[in-house]
Amino acid sequence: MFLTGFADEAGSDLKVQIRATKELNWKFIESRAIGDKNLSTLTDAEFDAVCEQLDNAGIRINCYGSGVANWSKSALVEADVEASKKELLNAIPRMQKLGIKMIRGMSFKMLEDREPDAPEIEEAVFRHVNELVKICEDAGIVYGHENCMNYGGLSYLHTLKLLDHVKSPNFTLIFDTGNPVFNYRHIGAKPYPLQSAWEFYKQVREFISYVHIKDGTALPGDDMTKRPPCEFCYPGDGCGDVRAIVTDLRKTGYDGGFSMEPHVASVFHAKTPDAGLDEIKYTSYVRYGQLFEKLLRECGWNW
Repeated sequence: MFLTGFADEAGSDLKVQIRATKELNWKFIESRAIGDKNLSTLTDAEFDAVCEQLDNAGIRINCYGSGVANWSKSALVEADVEASKKELLNAIPRMQKLGIKMIRGMSFKMLEDREPDAPEIEEAVFRHVNELVKICEDAGIVYGHENCMNYGGLSYLHTLKLLDHVKSPNFTLIFDTGNPVFNYRHIGAKPYPLQSAWEFYKQVREFISYVHIKDGTALPGDDMTKRPPCEFCYPGDGCGDVRAIVTDLRKTGYDGGFSMEPHVASVFHAKTPDAGLDEIKYTSYVRYGQLFEKLLRECGWNW
């Protein structure tokens, strides 16, 4: 078992990300953004500089937290599909050079004016995710699917259906404890309730190989097509069933990574023009990691 995290939440500069990681005495970063770029968009010179900084610091990237097939891309829009393929193909040689074995991917966004189970949507999702996973398989990369605002994140049944249609040893699940908190459970008839992280986790547990730690509290809204606002918090303080899940993972022999995705200082997708935000981001990220280590010990892990 090892600890890592989206260190861009500590700071956009790689030097800051490395500093936060070393302050926590961790060895890994899940790399999402480096400055305003990522592993697929850095220039060759910028990538060489990243390699040098990581090597000098003794820090490794364990997973590329990509935007492949994410919540902003539709499986029915060819440009979105091609953008995902391009990001993946650009990233793979750099992942191989850095020894990164896993990429975080998703299963495309759901359209507000279409039923997510519509045959044409499912056909496109399954076909394009299979294409992306095949690219990974050929390159020796694992495609880790995150239960986010995407087809597989609609419910545990959708994730299980995705697993039934994407048959590859290089396709696995990244379970995010916090995402069910602010996503509706698309099972049965409307109105849908919010998901239960514990229920989702139990139904897909055997397929999980990596875990994102996020926590928060949300209340259902009147418009079920809109994601309800979520108040993010430190691990174990919200509705993400973090303690129960972490305890169960220990009992069932989990030996993968726990990756911090705090969203405490600022949600990654939002822009917060606050002059004091840099210090808040750094200190809250380190604090988040420290509190999760404490939670691990309380849940019986030898950490």
